[in-house]
Amino acid sequence: MANQNEQPLDLYAPVSALRGVSTVRAGLFAKLGVHTLYDLLTFFPRDYEDRTRLLDIAQLRPDEPACFEAMVVSSPRLSRIRKGLDITRVQVADATGRLTLVFFNRPYLADSLHYGESYRFYGTLNADGAAQVTNPVFEPAERAGTVTGRLFPIYSLTAGLSNNVIIQCVRQALDACCELLPELLPQSVRAEYGLCDAQTAYRTVHTPQDAAALQQARRRLVFEEFFVFSAGLQLVRSERRVQHAVVISSGALPEFYAALPYRLTAAQEKVLGQITHDLASGTPMNRLVQGDVGSGKTAVAAAAAFLAARGGVQTALMAPTEILAEQHYKTLTALLAPLGVTVALLTGSMTAAQKREVKARLADGTAQVVVGTHALITADVEFAELGLVIADEQHRFGVAQRARLSGKGESPHLLVMSATPIPRTLALIAYGELDVSTIDELPPGRQPVETFLVDESYRRRLNAFVQKQCDEGGQVYIVCPAVEESELESLKSAEVWAQTLQAAVFPQLRVGLLHGKMKACDKEDVMARFARHEIDVLVCTTVIEVGVDVPNANLILIENADRFGLSQLHQLRGRVGRGARKSYCVLVSSTKNPDTLERLRTLCRSSDGFAIAQKDLALRGPGDFFGSRQHGLPLLRAAALEMDLKTLEQAQQAAAQALGAPGWQEDAEYAPLLRRIGVLFETAPVALN
Repeated sequence: MANQNEQPLDLYAPVSALRGVSTVRAGLFAKLGVHTLYDLLTFFPRDYEDRTRLLDIAQLRPDEPACFEAMVVSSPRLSRIRKGLDITRVQVADATGRLTLVFFNRPYLADSLHYGESYRFYGTLNADGAAQVTNPVFEPAERAGTVTGRLFPIYSLTAGLSNNVIIQCVRQALDACCELLPELLPQSVRAEYGLCDAQTAYRTVHTPQDAAALQQARRRLVFEEFFVFSAGLQLVRSERRVQHAVVISSGALPEFYAALPYRLTAAQEKVLGQITHDLASGTPMNRLVQGDVGSGKTAVAAAAAFLAARGGVQTALMAPTEILAEQHYKTLTALLAPLGVTVALLTGSMTAAQKREVKARLADGTAQVVVGTHALITADVEFAELGLVIADEQHRFGVAQRARLSGKGESPHLLVMSATPIPRTLALIAYGELDVSTIDELPPGRQPVETFLVDESYRRRLNAFVQKQCDEGGQVYIVCPAVEESELESLKSAEVWAQTLQAAVFPQLRVGLLHGKMKACDKEDVMARFARHEIDVLVCTTVIEVGVDVPNANLILIENADRFGLSQLHQLRGRVGRGARKSYCVLVSSTKNPDTLERLRTLCRSSDGFAIAQKDLALRGPGDFFGSRQHGLPLLRAAALEMDLKTLEQAQQAAAQALGAPGWQEDAEYAPLLRRIGVLFETAPVALN
């Protein structure tokens, strides 16, 4: 058991040091990620119940929790219904009315509620018309303020750990070591942005007196969270600036422009200008280029690879799949071979002899550009002089994989490409130390994809539409949310649906199946067959979200579309509209939820990936952009990105200003901040992914 607080506790004492926290209970806290008292103080409530407004009994409304004060006008009556079920009933009244309070399995209440005395209650009037409240919390009216008359914190729970236990432990921790909480924000920053001090913020967020105080405390904690992260990123960037990289001149760019079969858009030229500035700076480029599907990121990457070749260094482009690597290889060969730049391909499925030949050319420098998969990061791949690393579809790689490829050169420049549009403020957090460039314009002539939302009643017409596209020489994707038969019967399963379509709906068409549980070689084979038009209809899961160009595919049907986020739907839609054929996207959903339907209609109205991403962020939060922590989003305890974008911008601005002051690292006021940054970036290196 815990000690009895004979001596003061420090912030990093285990939670078992608190009264009432046994080894078993400490294990339950550990399930919530709470190991120390500091963890407990930063384990913020997920919500609050407003128990401040006091109503008369006559003002109570069904299904609306409220506080009311009443006198006990009958002695509590205990009834034993059956073994394990006791019911206690008691009558209470005020000047406006009378209520029956019903408590389940609380026989001790007979000694807690006394006839003729007044109590403050918090509960909900039953909706069945009876003047009855079930299981209200209560306290004597003259001592109100503990469970009523205040904003009451509600914490995330795990089985065996109640909200009341967490509240009691948090209060112990506040009393024991709140004064030890470090002040991470400089006084000048707190004054400029009107922020309260750390101790006030932590006490208030756990025990708020009113909504205004809570709002002020929460703003301070959100600001602090963003400030620490932004300051940490600035330190990473400043460390990068002292590294040296090969200087790559942009002098040969007119030669590249002259050989291009088309003209770059203004957005492409702007981003290429940012890249060439980085390449010529003498410090390693660390840049993310994000742009909608079809915005021309590969052409920009080709220009960078060309300049690197002219500068005497090699380029390695890593793609997440073999078929995507082959696609990039063909594109780069077409653009760069006429300019005398040699491009090689290295993938896992090549023969041993082919791999040996490519590795030899990389080692002696005769291969100036190599496109490949994870095969590029194997130990026996050596470069004569690797100067530029390009990672396509950044979020498909972990930070370690990217680092291993970069490690094959002396501080090479890094260019990361992503077709997942992300609102700029979110990108600044999500992509850590990367400078962010955005290609926000599509090349002229790019066909818009007509998008429709239909329900199951359109099924026969949909089948006829699929048949028509295939009869006219097109190809079709049909996306399902599940791989196998789901417990939810309403969900389309890719495996079952493919069998059904082939046997009963399109027996004369070639129906293929593709999903994430297949072996990598089988997935590559199916996708290659679809690209060669050996498959008419490809039934698949979101494994095609980042995939190969199939210009002939001009229709995508997305089953149970309400199961996907807007940004993901937009990515899926990007699989079609890549050729000359008129292209369509059909969202199939039987949902009746008006909010969900409105969300899906956003996709029908807009083809702007960035506008869709902003809408998705507002509706669903950042989860749809980053499915796991590997994708770079720091674990935010206080902030909600969809709500706190303005505070994020202010914190980034404040961090830039504070860390721009000369000698700030020697200032004692910044010591707690530096320590916190060290802990954050040591324990969460993926935040820099």
